[in-house]
Amino acid sequence: MPVEISASGEVADRLASVGALRRLADRVEDAAVEEAMRSGWGWPQVAEALGVTRQAVYKKHAKRLIAAGVALRRRAG
Repeated sequence: MPVEISASGEVADRLASVGALRRLADRVEDAAVEEAMRSGWGWPQVAEALGVTRQAVYKKHAKRLIAAGVALRRRAG
């Protein structure tokens, strides 16, 4: 079934909006995680707040935080 040009343009606009929201959410998450880590939070606390595993949050944010000069907490053990 052919899609009308105007409907196709509306779909493209909605998809572009979704992409923009994802990029915004990523930037907000990056800033919040950095603030939490600078405030002394550990990976488990950040992961719980985000609803993900500690490993997932570490994998996503550790390199960027280290590059930004954030002192990361080590696990006791």
